[in-house]
Amino acid sequence: MRACLKHTFEVVCLLLILASCGGKGRQASVPESRSFPPPPQAPSVMSEPAEIYGYIADHFWDAFLDKSYHCDSAIVNGVPADEVESALGRYVTILETFCERRKATKSVEGFFRKVSDFQTANPASNVFGFFEKMVPKYLYDPNSPVRDEDLYQPYINGMATSTLVAEEMKPAYSRDAQMCSLNQVGTKAADIKFTSLDGRIRTLYGIKADNVLLLFTNPGCPNCEEVISNLIQNDRVNEAISSGRLAVVNLYIDLEVEKWRALASEYPKAWTNGYDQDYTIRKDLSYNVRAIPSLYVLDKDKVVVMKDAPIERVLPYLENI
Repeated sequence: MRACLKHTFEVVCLLLILASCGGKGRQASVPESRSFPPPPQAPSVMSEPAEIYGYIADHFWDAFLDKSYHCDSAIVNGVPADEVESALGRYVTILETFCERRKATKSVEGFFRKVSDFQTANPASNVFGFFEKMVPKYLYDPNSPVRDEDLYQPYINGMATSTLVAEEMKPAYSRDAQMCSLNQVGTKAADIKFTSLDGRIRTLYGIKADNVLLLFTNPGCPNCEEVISNLIQNDRVNEAISSGRLAVVNLYIDLEVEKWRALASEYPKAWTNGYDQDYTIRKDLSYNVRAIPSLYVLDKDKVVVMKDAPIERVLPYLENI
């Protein structure tokens, strides 16, 4: 297993190097443009993949932020903006794929601190402003395939209190920080009350199964239909439901209940389908449902395993429960 992980590490490092290299090297004088620096090399004494990837994540931005370079609308500290954005994507992939959860969030916390320190030391730089736009695009935008509120949390916490942020933006960032703190991975999910299609009052904690897939969907939503279709057509998911290893709770939390009723009969009978009769989920902000559909995976104790995760990440997990 370790040999396999080591091979994976070597392949990823090669990809990172190929993606990062290939432009003009740094010159003694300040260049108009440079390539994004190659990824850091972990010390040879490190052998465990988790330790190696943790080191790469922690030092990923060091060479990029080593000193101040040229900046303009298309250049971020000497590097073309599209290269820096690609680097951010690689960084997020390393955090999500190879780093232990706590280590990943600590790395993002350090990343924010490095960006802030660099901007403070170099007030004319555009580094802070660039990441102010790009980090939420990757980690918080509902359409991002790598969105991850728990990884975004340390960054938005920093933004909410930073002296580098415009005062008029701080209330919005503070609210985002508060919303990201809801139902974090590894914590107990908030219990919610809903009315099932047969008119019974149910609760999330009343659903008994080894795993629970909590879906927030709307009738007539194309993306919802695609997610539901993927679940219905997956034989492993259906087998997990029929064996009791998985329960699917599909909830409507908006106001057009009659429209929902008209279409709700099309949902699978093996699912628990319901709606928020009192509109409390939206009002009480027990869940940060920023876009529909939104998917949560919970274990038998209702501890959050995945939070607002894309179906591309949820399905492989469900297939192996």
